[in-house]
Amino acid sequence: MPNLLSNTLRLGLGLAALGRPSYINLGHREDLTDKTVDAMQEHARSVLDAAWTAGIRSFDAARSYGRAEEFLGGWLTERGHSGSPEGATVGSKWGYTYVADWRTDADTHEVKSHDLNTLERQWPETLKALGRQPDLYLIHSATLETGVLENGRVLARLAKLATMGVRVGLSTSGPWQADTLRQALEVAVDGVNPFSAVQATWNLLEPSAGAALAEAHAAGWAVVVKEGVANGRLTERATIPPVLAEICAELNATPDAVALAAALAQPWADVVLSGATTVQQLESNLRALKLRADFSALTGLAELPQNYWQTRAEMAWN
Repeated sequence: MPNLLSNTLRLGLGLAALGRPSYINLGHREDLTDKTVDAMQEHARSVLDAAWTAGIRSFDAARSYGRAEEFLGGWLTERGHSGSPEGATVGSKWGYTYVADWRTDADTHEVKSHDLNTLERQWPETLKALGRQPDLYLIHSATLETGVLENGRVLARLAKLATMGVRVGLSTSGPWQADTLRQALEVAVDGVNPFSAVQATWNLLEPSAGAALAEAHAAGWAVVVKEGVANGRLTERATIPPVLAEICAELNATPDAVALAAALAQPWADVVLSGATTVQQLESNLRALKLRADFSALTGLAELPQNYWQTRAEMAWN
């Protein structure tokens, strides 16, 4: 199994905002002036190059991130990074299908389906786009409602992938992330849990999954943190709470860097993903690696999970 802890940095790069023309990050519209496929591919390459130069070796994509897998796979091959001794750890996810057809004004950008047919269709699509087998392969936003963690046929197929050297697991979303993860920790196929990785939202506004993530880490799972800056709500593009502004001033750091540093400070977090859309945002995020502080004063920023996820659901694609 790939060892996420062998990477030079614990900061990774997620391609949710780099592989498609629209996303829900605050101010995303202003980040990209040319949203044609060719222009976005070139832009993604520039951010990936900057990430690699900085020492980032963990990269995250998904079938629903437009052409993120294709952009990432092409870049890895062109730069010779796939087979290098310090090669990348690549994660991807199945379960959502991108349906916006590169339109920024689409009514629906992605459709969720956690059935076996989707898994069987998307696995070879991922292999083709990446040009290689992913190291991590996750159910995209597993929830209790979809029943995917009780679907014997899906679990059996994932267990087979696990025997092929793929670290399978799940990503979680929504106010019941902890409950979903704890159910996943109890999954068994022929007496063995095929899962060994989780990607979950944890940030200063939504830390509710922390205890469950610690349990997963203690069980030997790889733990990846996503949405560490809350889709831009913990950046200078949002109104910064006074307590966060005070710590930013003390550390001479931007809110995004402080937010990511707080995530990196969690002892159970193996990798924390940057969701940067630009090289400038990535450079700001990287500052988190140098910040050491007592972040306990920021615990009061936590919102009720239901409120946090409702706010996220109301964010516009742009």
